[in-house]
Amino acid sequence: MSFSPTWPKIITSLIESNDLSVSEADWCMTQIMTGAATEAQIASFLIALRIKGETVDEVVGFRDAILDHAHSVSISPNSLDIVGTGGDRFGTVNVSTMSSIVAAAAGTPVVKHGNKAASSQSGASDVLRELGINLNLEPDQLATVFDATNIAFVFAGRFHPGFAHAGAVRQQIGVPTVFNFLGPLCNPVRPEASAVGVAQLDRVPLIVGVFQTRGANALVFRGDEGLDELSTAGHSHIWEVTRGGVTEHDLDPRDLNISKASIDDLIGQDAAYNAKVARDVLAGHDGPVRDIVLLNAAAGLVAFDLHDKPASAEIPLLDRLRTQMAVAAETIDSGAAQAKLAEWVGATQAFDSGE
Repeated sequence: MSFSPTWPKIITSLIESNDLSVSEADWCMTQIMTGAATEAQIASFLIALRIKGETVDEVVGFRDAILDHAHSVSISPNSLDIVGTGGDRFGTVNVSTMSSIVAAAAGTPVVKHGNKAASSQSGASDVLRELGINLNLEPDQLATVFDATNIAFVFAGRFHPGFAHAGAVRQQIGVPTVFNFLGPLCNPVRPEASAVGVAQLDRVPLIVGVFQTRGANALVFRGDEGLDELSTAGHSHIWEVTRGGVTEHDLDPRDLNISKASIDDLIGQDAAYNAKVARDVLAGHDGPVRDIVLLNAAAGLVAFDLHDKPASAEIPLLDRLRTQMAVAAETIDSGAAQAKLAEWVGATQAFDSGE
């Protein structure tokens, strides 16, 4: 159809199993982000889209509109995001959050994008608040913190005000929609490197496709049991995205001398419990949680090297992960990771929390 969209045209087209163009998808999400769409229109659109199935072009259009309406942040995209889609239903501890702190302490600029819990009792924002991070920062304050510490947390609930227009509808319809996996693609800083865990296998081609469209570098991965992390409880599948294309890998953690864990070893609880686990890991405590943090921090460091040192892609992935796991372990054991958390807390607390 020609580009003169209206909600009746869009919804009818989706019902007829027609895909949207990037421009049409951008229009739809712009209507939602600006509050121009009614709840009935949003609900009808999300359900029709889910029944048809999303395409890469549609997700690109949605992402573009979301980023256009996000608060901008003056932080260099020469940075890394370690993030998961959530929704794996396991309720594990905050692996990507701990991994982000380790990666930053190892010298990699990290801009983590995250929100409240999706499928666990404690999401990234919940555990970071419990650890003492002030989340109520203005964009210029966030940039100041990043410049001082090499790490920042972009709280989706604060930097994407347009999400609020769809919040009630999403809660009322109670089924997964495109919003459930857009988060990792919508970091306002637009980092050049990402390590992204994906819980739902059918979402992987969409996320990989969007990174390809952006020309970004990423490791996208999924534990075979459904974890949105690189798993230490079994094999993981990895999609390595570079400007040269996509390479798929199968990872057995035993090839990295990681003892096999059970999912029960990785289960978290509320924010207070998960924050204690994080403090223990960053302080150097051994065990299954340390192992999975080392592995996922290594994935982040490998992803950043794809951007910062493109020739690294020629080295076998297993060797790169092994090298970066050693870096992550030394970062923790030297006290640098624990010190990085303390430095980060102090930098954010220099500003009024507004609470």
